[in-house]
Amino acid sequence: MDFQVVVLAGGTSKNLVPLVSKEVPKALLPVGNRPVISYVLELLELSNLKDLIVVVEGQDAAVRVGSWISGAYVDRLHVEVAAVPEDVGTAGALRAIAHHLTAKDILVVSGDIVSDVPPGAVAAAHRRHDAVVTAMLCSAPVSGPSESGSSVGKDKAKKPGHYNIIGLDPTKQFLVYIATVGAELEKDIRIQKSILRAVGQMEIRSDLMDAHLYAFKRSVLQEVLDQKDTFQSLKQDVLPYLVRCQLSSEVLLNGAPQTEENGNEKASSQNNQLMLSQILANSSTPSFHELYALGPNGSTPVRRTHKCCVYIAGKSKYCVRLNSIQAFSDINRDVIGDASHLSGYSFSAQNNIIHPSAELGSKTTVGPHCMLGEGSQMGDKCSVKRSVIGRHCRIGSNVKVVNSVVMNHVTIGDGCSIQNSIICSNVQLQDRVVLKDCQVGAGFVVTAGSECKGEALAKKEK
Repeated sequence: MDFQVVVLAGGTSKNLVPLVSKEVPKALLPVGNRPVISYVLELLELSNLKDLIVVVEGQDAAVRVGSWISGAYVDRLHVEVAAVPEDVGTAGALRAIAHHLTAKDILVVSGDIVSDVPPGAVAAAHRRHDAVVTAMLCSAPVSGPSESGSSVGKDKAKKPGHYNIIGLDPTKQFLVYIATVGAELEKDIRIQKSILRAVGQMEIRSDLMDAHLYAFKRSVLQEVLDQKDTFQSLKQDVLPYLVRCQLSSEVLLNGAPQTEENGNEKASSQNNQLMLSQILANSSTPSFHELYALGPNGSTPVRRTHKCCVYIAGKSKYCVRLNSIQAFSDINRDVIGDASHLSGYSFSAQNNIIHPSAELGSKTTVGPHCMLGEGSQMGDKCSVKRSVIGRHCRIGSNVKVVNSVVMNHVTIGDGCSIQNSIICSNVQLQDRVVLKDCQVGAGFVVTAGSECKGEALAKKEK
């Protein structure tokens, strides 16, 4: 397909503290006991997209991510890991590795997507339309459980903090407007008259989410990144810019056919009619770009345009980004629940996953929609519900774990109660600790008898 794939894996994202640290960059956060970036890598592999550049913010994080990938995907993927400075943004990250980009088209994927939408379908739509950019859109998470399983948890009814306002042409193939607004939808939306005139009518949607998966025409992407050196974000800067100027294209396109200056007006006119008939033949309904570009009476294109396309995933598809602490909890719950087909594991008759090497004490129960990792041990009279427990954990007796994620090498003392919480690797909870709605950073020790609610507990970074 001649696509180069860039996976933007981030670094140590501030809004994921204390889950991320120098030792655990965002890309290696566990979802269903495997690093979140593995979901994107396997999705790309299934689409036969195996030549990848993985971009990581920060040199130390890049080394850790590169080391894990080279061990896990040896002989399966050809991966080059590139380190870029921290906080350069998605556009800045691409700008920093632009010299590596050589293919005609570039597929850019966020490394925090957990999805079952094939990236190859987006790439195919991009090629079919000869687009400058094709953005993947999927159903936005709604309050309460949704049919797609991409909801926030059943025990919450939070509204999303931001909405994408998306304008589509009547065929739902072309993107004619995109903006991100706060929790309150704006009453007024400003749209260019030229686009409205050209498209005739537009469908405004607020129920779709920009999934951070884009196909770009490389020549145009590189030109925009060069010319607009203040652009930092693909979503906030580059994509809206390309959408705004698609009918008055300032970017270089290999595009607008030029009439040869041979003085033969009759031949020129015949060529124009031939061009119009080719456009009409290529699609039963020519796109508004093609009609807008034509001169009077279907003559030679007089305006330069480019196409901004969308690929809209079906409502039954799962697509969520791990870009917040809440999303981390939701996705972990989903991959052992409604979206268990993504986990890569076979569930037992009890609808859970207990590793054969794990040990359970007397009268200990692990309920449905739970995962217990390799080498973990649980004492007597413990209860685990709707939770993920990692590898090589040591859990005492009379411990209750509900709606929580416990990472690797965690020690939990007798009589502890953990609810709606995230416990990072190498944490020690001493006896009778009670945690509700908490996050405990890697290596932290919670002293015996502590009761914490809604707290983030972490060691100070040196």
